[in-house]
Amino acid sequence: MVDSFRHIFLDHSGESSEYTSPPTRGAEFRIPSRPRASHSAKLKRQLDAAWQAAKQTAQQRTAVSLPVRQGVYLEFESAPDYDLVTKSLEDRRAGIRLLNIRTVPAQDDPEQTVTRATVYIPAGKERHFLEKVRKYAEEQTKAGKWKNKKLVESIEDVRLAVLESFWQDEPELLPDDNAIWCEIWLRGDADNTERSFRDITAQLGIDVQDGALRFPERTVVLAKANRSQLAELIESSPDIAEFRRAKETARFFLGLNNKEQTEWVRDLRSRLSVSEDPVVAVTILDTGANNGHILLEPILKDSDCHAVDPKWGKADHRGHGTLMCGVAAYGDLQEPLESKSKIEIYHCLESVKILPPQGVNDPKLYGDITIQGVSRAEIQKPNRSHIGCMAITSTDGRDRGRPSSWSAAIDKLTSGYDDDQKRLFIVAAGNVEDQEEWHNYPDSNLTSSIHDPGQSWNALTVGAFTNKVRLTDPDLEEHEPVAPAGGLSPFSSTSLAWEGRKWPVKPDIVLEGGNIARAPDSFISEHDDLAILSTGHEPTKRQFDFINATSAATAQAAWMAAQIQATYLQAWPETIRGLLVHSAQWTETMIEQFLNSENKIDYARLLRICGYGVPDLERALACYRNSLTLIAQEEIQPYDRKTDSSGYRTKEMHLHELPWPKDVLLSLGETRVTLRITLSYFIEPSPGEVGWKDRYRYASHALRFDLNNVGEDRETFLQRLNAAAREDGERPDSNSGSERWRIGSNGRDQGSIHSDIWQGTAADLATCNMVGVYPVIGWWRERPWLGRWERKTRYSLIVSIHTPVQDVDIYTPVANMVSIPITVKGKQ
Repeated sequence: MVDSFRHIFLDHSGESSEYTSPPTRGAEFRIPSRPRASHSAKLKRQLDAAWQAAKQTAQQRTAVSLPVRQGVYLEFESAPDYDLVTKSLEDRRAGIRLLNIRTVPAQDDPEQTVTRATVYIPAGKERHFLEKVRKYAEEQTKAGKWKNKKLVESIEDVRLAVLESFWQDEPELLPDDNAIWCEIWLRGDADNTERSFRDITAQLGIDVQDGALRFPERTVVLAKANRSQLAELIESSPDIAEFRRAKETARFFLGLNNKEQTEWVRDLRSRLSVSEDPVVAVTILDTGANNGHILLEPILKDSDCHAVDPKWGKADHRGHGTLMCGVAAYGDLQEPLESKSKIEIYHCLESVKILPPQGVNDPKLYGDITIQGVSRAEIQKPNRSHIGCMAITSTDGRDRGRPSSWSAAIDKLTSGYDDDQKRLFIVAAGNVEDQEEWHNYPDSNLTSSIHDPGQSWNALTVGAFTNKVRLTDPDLEEHEPVAPAGGLSPFSSTSLAWEGRKWPVKPDIVLEGGNIARAPDSFISEHDDLAILSTGHEPTKRQFDFINATSAATAQAAWMAAQIQATYLQAWPETIRGLLVHSAQWTETMIEQFLNSENKIDYARLLRICGYGVPDLERALACYRNSLTLIAQEEIQPYDRKTDSSGYRTKEMHLHELPWPKDVLLSLGETRVTLRITLSYFIEPSPGEVGWKDRYRYASHALRFDLNNVGEDRETFLQRLNAAAREDGERPDSNSGSERWRIGSNGRDQGSIHSDIWQGTAADLATCNMVGVYPVIGWWRERPWLGRWERKTRYSLIVSIHTPVQDVDIYTPVANMVSIPITVKGKQ
């Protein structure tokens, strides 16, 4: 048996230094050339008309005692296929606020797009934009340029904002005369903003649910309104920023046949060893759980069963929650059942019911429900490490990567925004459920977008692959599995259709989600042979049932995460997520299915279909003599106030000069070795449709990593990364070596986890032991008035070396360098 060893955690390996990002040339705005006199006159007419119409509407509403807001909403529009300088539309000191930004097809040519921005102008500031237009028409700067030229020439039209100016979903989802539940996004996060809005809805007779979600400068509440009522809200409230349709959740019904006998359960129970007082728990947010099952009873105590609404009860009314519990406890239950070995479980389960037992659930603020669910489990057992696990998703993928109130709530929860407690949360990517779509496998996967809240930046989002290709049922003799062994599961959604490099890579990983079978007449359906075995919720009728799709994959990821956490109690949630991604690999089938070439663009495409691949639990848990993993858990302050001005800047970077088996690598010479680096951290969210650039970036901060190149010494490496390490006018005499990475920075640098692979000779790798971690821009820096610009953030840096030569020891030299005992892996 091959010896395995514990990962090496490095203490304070990151050496801090002042950091200034090297200068880069920003993207140029695309702005049409305008005839100054006629263009300024046109915009002046449009602004005058808007103010006159707003004044008339206010007078009419006052006359009939309807609420009247103190200010006006305007909509600015760019020329087709040109930019709108949205940053200049806001003036915080004047109370003028940019509310949302949208890109829509141009009216005259749907092949072109226009940018529209909705802006609130408070009473008394009506001349703000008129004055900007006047100065553009009449005044020049000292440099001889017309004032406000870039802003004014980027504006094609300006008008009073209408309902569509605030609607952020597809136009066909707008309510008609029938009221539906809608998310109302208010500008501001103060209590009085919500109170004022609720007072207005009471006057208008609009039903508003209790509870709200708060984000930086945004409050989200749920209201049941029709089209005319939404329009009334715009006329009545000065705090509207966006409207979105509330999400429905998928229903999980699995009515599969029992294939096993009760004695199998008793045999497994007799071999089961469970920790008496576990400090790691998987918190499953689902349909409840029936913990009377003989395999769940020792792992899921009555006191660990909860419901968001106590009236719902805690029992599993549908079966899905109990199925999730079985996989989160045992993995694929078939394996421990067939084994005759002792089964040791070091974690426990917690169940939180977040769906009602009967009827159709009114759309809720599912972000708030998710936060409540996690909170109930944490209050009950505050000293445990809680790993959130949720396979409940929306029924569609209409967000296409755009943050929602639900996904942002998970980002807020995991980042510790309210309580500084970081959390690991695992969510399902969502499923391709239409049977007709399965006929188009795998093309249907490529067009089916990840479901809300799977776009969460901080969550570990899990898609599905499958090795289930064996059909043993005699009735299926002429059937064939649709997906090949090792291929993407027909159920798995992807992020391939998301907009460019704007949103995170999702799913992060894929795990077994089962397969489907095609009959001789081409009819496609699910079958027990191609699913995952788990615990049934009615054990008096049957002990087992089956689960598949991204639900099964998500529960398996939680099972893995719990084992890693129980093995490394000192590991942060960022590290557990990082190790699962770091250990993942694409199967040969995935590469054959989706990798068109070896270039970085195609690897980035593969990432958005299969994530980083299938995690290997053994690699995530252990090192071997020829396979070394180093982990640094560090804290860094990304930003600071400038000392010589009122602005803000990047503050520090970390240089990790890692303990390295240099002599062993040099002795291996031209032997091919593999280096992998993963950087994992959690961001604080700032949702809201404000373009997600400039000061309105979604992420509070972002970090990047780089590795010194072959032969690049410490000083040159620092100069390349850090402008603060250069003399005036100095340019580094080295290149980044970007060609050596498999994915490259363009493909990996989205979201809040970045992983890449370098393969080369051992001799080349021998001198590449310096990793720089440095910040790039986020809203902490760009919105200093929110008071978070001097916050610190945590990150986990994971670096591994693997050599195919079995009798080479690269682990022991490094263990000796850092003075840790060389012991075979075990729990601690």
